[in-house]
Amino acid sequence: MSETPKTEHVYDGIEEYDNPLPGWWKWLFIVSIIFCPFYWMFYHGGASGRSVEDIYNVALAENTRLQFAEIGELKLDEPTILRFMAKPSWLKVGESVFRSNCVSCHGRAGEGKVGPNLTDDEYKNVTHLADIASVINNGAGNGAMPKWSNRLVVNEIVLVAAYVATLRGTHAEGGRPPEGRAIAPWPDPIAEPELPPEDPPKNQLTESP
Repeated sequence: MSETPKTEHVYDGIEEYDNPLPGWWKWLFIVSIIFCPFYWMFYHGGASGRSVEDIYNVALAENTRLQFAEIGELKLDEPTILRFMAKPSWLKVGESVFRSNCVSCHGRAGEGKVGPNLTDDEYKNVTHLADIASVINNGAGNGAMPKWSNRLVVNEIVLVAAYVATLRGTHAEGGRPPEGRAIAPWPDPIAEPELPPEDPPKNQLTESP
């Protein structure tokens, strides 16, 4: 017979050996519990860009940027910006460009840091929608806003301009006070008809069966 000690638990005549869990397992369990709240605060505490959804959206946008060949070279004009303001998948590309290049001056939500607030209705160098693309492309304020034409391709400028245009009126919390002058609202985005289900757009991700 085994000399291993037994517990006092007996269930229908079945006895239980007293085999405690290894110490390393107990400590791993305790460390996991301690780690959980820090993990939750980092990934699910509300900080932009850290959640699984945000990480997925950034990866999706990066993948979409590889598909620029499908839309050709865009024009830096108002109709083009309006068209892409109505395309959520391409706005994510514009958001990715913004977060990669613009947050140090304008903040993650466009609230403004060194650069002006992009979420109110006052603008310093913009009167019409196309001016957003022009400012990004050529710069403004005697270099305070650098030109990005030597670092971004035209399509990226159009898409980030469309994304910036959608930030208007969001009034991000903690933003810089208004600067410049109030201007007329943007025209309504140009929504294009969706393709029929049997002929989806090439740049649309589909799930495997």
